[in-house]
Amino acid sequence: MDFQQLLYQVADGVATVTVNRAPMLNALSGATVRELDEALATAAKDDHVRVLILTGAGEKSFVSGADISELANLDPMAGRRTAEFGQSVFRRLETMGKPSIAAINGYALGGGCELAMSCTIRMAAETAKIGLPEVTLGVIPGYGGTQRLPRIVGRGAAMDLILTGRAIDANEALRIGLVSQVVPLADLMETARKTALRILRNGPLAIQAAMQAVDHGLDVGIEHGLRGEAALFGLLCATGDMREGLKAFLEKRKADFKGQ
Repeated sequence: MDFQQLLYQVADGVATVTVNRAPMLNALSGATVRELDEALATAAKDDHVRVLILTGAGEKSFVSGADISELANLDPMAGRRTAEFGQSVFRRLETMGKPSIAAINGYALGGGCELAMSCTIRMAAETAKIGLPEVTLGVIPGYGGTQRLPRIVGRGAAMDLILTGRAIDANEALRIGLVSQVVPLADLMETARKTALRILRNGPLAIQAAMQAVDHGLDVGIEHGLRGEAALFGLLCATGDMREGLKAFLEKRKADFKGQ
């Protein structure tokens, strides 16, 4: 892919998307978000891609936030369009049916935190700093931060981070459940890749259904969520993948899932 702001690589069923603006601490310009949208669309259509890893170039920053020089020129209508487009791109990542792993290798602030929260799994280097500092600039998170953070860490912790604008370190992010794992920076990408390969060993239809059940269940009451889970479980019972998975277990061998 001929990207100017990103690196996009596919190997062994895993697409690695790297925001490649290290001199700008991988800040999200409008062009970066448009390229990210194109990269996600490409990954969604590629049957060889089953898991994504998102990270930032260099050792200092995952994504340091939005490009402030662009934000400074927004009027109200342009600001709303910018927020809505960024939201649509991050929502594509969240709902594309393929799990994604945020490998947070440094600063994940503002839009960087919002990008990480749109991923299915988040893991951080010990050096990571994560936060939503928008209120310190006189605005609010615009790429979904006010909606995803409370769903991930709860209302109280989310309000603390959003209203103070403070950044937290990796260990505090782990404590409040914002990330699921903290590792040395040197081990981050290998850990993310091992997690991706572990996911790849499982039934692809089951992975997609599990993500759908969780995503739907978070937006409805538990009774509706349980009905949705049961319906998806029933659909999977009609698949060759389920029969193969159970047969492989009984035969004490590795399952050969076909996604059918």
